[in-house]
Amino acid sequence: MAAAVRPLILIPSYNTGRILRETVAGVLHLGTPVWVVIDGSTDGSPEMLREFESPHHADFRLMFLPQNSGKGAAVLHALREAHRTGFTHVLTMDADGQHPAERIPAFLKLSAAHPEAAVFGKPVFDSSAPALRVNGRKLSNFWANLETLGWGVGDSLFGMRLYPATGLLAVMENTGHARRFDFDPEVAVRLAWRGVPILNLPTPVRYPGKDEGGVSQFRYFRDNRLLVWMHFRLFFGFLLRLPTLIARGRNPLAIHPPAIP
Repeated sequence: MAAAVRPLILIPSYNTGRILRETVAGVLHLGTPVWVVIDGSTDGSPEMLREFESPHHADFRLMFLPQNSGKGAAVLHALREAHRTGFTHVLTMDADGQHPAERIPAFLKLSAAHPEAAVFGKPVFDSSAPALRVNGRKLSNFWANLETLGWGVGDSLFGMRLYPATGLLAVMENTGHARRFDFDPEVAVRLAWRGVPILNLPTPVRYPGKDEGGVSQFRYFRDNRLLVWMHFRLFFGFLLRLPTLIARGRNPLAIHPPAIP
């Protein structure tokens, strides 16, 4: 008999402002536990969530890091506690309104059918997406697929994903990297190296405008420099693992892909 799947929705946030409340409110009604990690925010956003810390939202939890440490560090902080308390899977999503709460049931359904797999959102962009961001990610995707021998990373940078908690924790605790903007692409490559099957779920993404409270912590030169260094490191790790990667073959769920909801 298969072990029960117990998922958690995890939302790291840094100075997201008023849109954070909208994001959290949009997922709480789904009936899945929700944890928010405030990553050293200085904008007063935690106070906007105090109303959710009530008996009416018993599955909501607010966590804090004293200073900004990066998305990966915030995820790892909560992941350790989630794993310790028995959650089997963690769905990460951004706090800034880009990721659709209405797509979460599809992630959960696919994960329940294939609990061994990581379910990666594959973004479907609308007209709000900056062309620089849309086109720039193609380079990271190329390198991620090279470094994994085409294991099936549909998008290396998209942050709405559902991970097996044990696999993600093993990856995070075996590297001192993947703590900031490099979190999403680095863990994608390292999960593939570990042989974790990956499924890609088409997921709409939008970039809320400033009039909607939209914010972005992306810094073009800083974050792209981090990605270049990351792929430089990963490429040499790939070369060391190449014989093993060749011998093991393809992602089993790419050979016999399941129906995608």
